[in-house]
Amino acid sequence: MDLPEVVSREEWLVARKALLEKEKAVTQARDMINAERQKLPMVRVEKDYRFTGPTGQLRLVDLFEGRRQLIVRHFMFEPDADEGCIGCSMQTDSVGELAHIWARDTTFVLVSRAPLAKLEAFKERMGWKYPWYSSFGSDFNYDYEVSSELGESPGVSSFIRDGEEVFHTYSIYDRGGEIFKNFYNYLDITHLGRQEDTLEHPWDWWRYKDRYDTEATGPGANFWNGTRFQA
Repeated sequence: MDLPEVVSREEWLVARKALLEKEKAVTQARDMINAERQKLPMVRVEKDYRFTGPTGQLRLVDLFEGRRQLIVRHFMFEPDADEGCIGCSMQTDSVGELAHIWARDTTFVLVSRAPLAKLEAFKERMGWKYPWYSSFGSDFNYDYEVSSELGESPGVSSFIRDGEEVFHTYSIYDRGGEIFKNFYNYLDITHLGRQEDTLEHPWDWWRYKDRYDTEATGPGANFWNGTRFQA
């Protein structure tokens, strides 16, 4: 193992403070981008999209659950698949407690094209409590560019409503959604980091959380379920 140089605490503090200045610059840049993102124009949602949930058919405005904003995790789960996407599953594992999102008048949901019965079975297996709706038979996934003739793509979209009117404010796709995998943020502060440099693809080590003990990880063990992944 190629370990870092061993130095005194004083020497370490000098190096750490130098890096801290760069970290602050990144944080400030992110604040700037967030401010610009919130100034983006929005698009009125004209189509009457329909979703299937445990209580039956719902409109897009119904997914808000009465709150002002809605975050949709476009979860890759094709109608003929038996399991959801591993990468989307890892992002969903990272969501955490929804009470903190609700406190800001915002609802978080998952939406996939697979029939509701498959979504609910996988949800129970993963132990998730998040609302999950099926867009099967709807244009929703295609209109928001997470389904195409190339297959499925991961993404997250946000919406805001004014009464019964819904507006699309933002979407982020593929590698841009990596920020939602919170385990990466923790791994990034360690010396070994993500340990993906020797892998053919960064996702070669990904597993469903209930399969790390039963499936090998490393080069050649690629369990990515998607048909499209852009860096």
